[in-house]
Amino acid sequence: MALLKCNGRWGWCGIVLGLAFCSVALCEEGPPGLARPSGIRLIPLPRRAMDLSRIPYRIIHETYRPTDGRMNWELQIINADGSNPVNLTNTPDLDEMYPHVSPDGTKIVFVVDEGLGRDRTRSVYMMNIDGSDRVKVAHNGREPCWSPDGGTIAYLEGEYDRYTTREYATSELVYYDVATGRRQPHVNTDLHHMYAICYVPGVPWMVGVVHGGMGYSDTILAFETQGQGVFDLAQWRVKGCRPDIGTDGRTMVWGETDWDLCVGTFDVSTGSPRVLNPRKIVACSERKKVYHVDLSPDNQYITFSYGPVRGGQQVGGRARGWNICVGDLDGNWVQITTDGNDNKEPDWIPIAATGN
Repeated sequence: MALLKCNGRWGWCGIVLGLAFCSVALCEEGPPGLARPSGIRLIPLPRRAMDLSRIPYRIIHETYRPTDGRMNWELQIINADGSNPVNLTNTPDLDEMYPHVSPDGTKIVFVVDEGLGRDRTRSVYMMNIDGSDRVKVAHNGREPCWSPDGGTIAYLEGEYDRYTTREYATSELVYYDVATGRRQPHVNTDLHHMYAICYVPGVPWMVGVVHGGMGYSDTILAFETQGQGVFDLAQWRVKGCRPDIGTDGRTMVWGETDWDLCVGTFDVSTGSPRVLNPRKIVACSERKKVYHVDLSPDNQYITFSYGPVRGGQQVGGRARGWNICVGDLDGNWVQITTDGNDNKEPDWIPIAATGN
């Protein structure tokens, strides 16, 4: 018998007459990756090529910049065209990252790295959209996201007490009730080494990435919010990481590689999750990266980070030269920031928060 890695998982395969074989269900290579459409652009369009003034939403993202003479991570809000940047946090002794805005646009959940050396920790916080009334949600927590009704914050507990920037160093998934502050662990205690989780509006499902856990090497999963069901979406040609589901509960975007962003239709009409019509919409050369894709509230636009291949895409990883981009689902995209101050992890702010 031999232990082989197949379709992102490890399994035992028999060896008969000197030839290794195994069941197709367990050890097939899986569907091929998505082909890049002919004519897809590898660099952003000129800024004037897209009229972003008609987009009524703003964007919040993390950025590494000087604050009171010190370099640190801050949360910055910008218009959809990159104009009117506002540093929302201004905390030189803290590092705020990974912002996610509530569905009604009134609050932000994010992570904060605080302390030095062996005392450094990462925790989950929330605050109002104007930066007021900061509340600590969870010590040693990471990768938070909002439920579709805004009443719950889901987050992942850190795998270790000692600080690490490894995004997949997570253990249990926990629900935090915003109104009461009560915490409830997910019923599936096997959910670990996950990151980039998000809800699917309208149905009791979430999606997220697993890396080196739960019997998988690296794949995008769909899992029940209140049950034990877990489905590998690789069978639907969904490979890569950092999925996001639109407010319609159907439009799904993700990064297949460091150089390709994809879109498809998330569907549970047959009972189990599947992704229909997956296709690539953004690509770049291997000297650059595209990452951290997020769908706009009207499901018409995406925002994502773009920069040199040397950049660190994990939360807390430096990404010098990276900027924020905006695109549509037809493959048109432009760069909206230019300072290269490690701009990444963008999230759209609903119109209710902007007054536009």
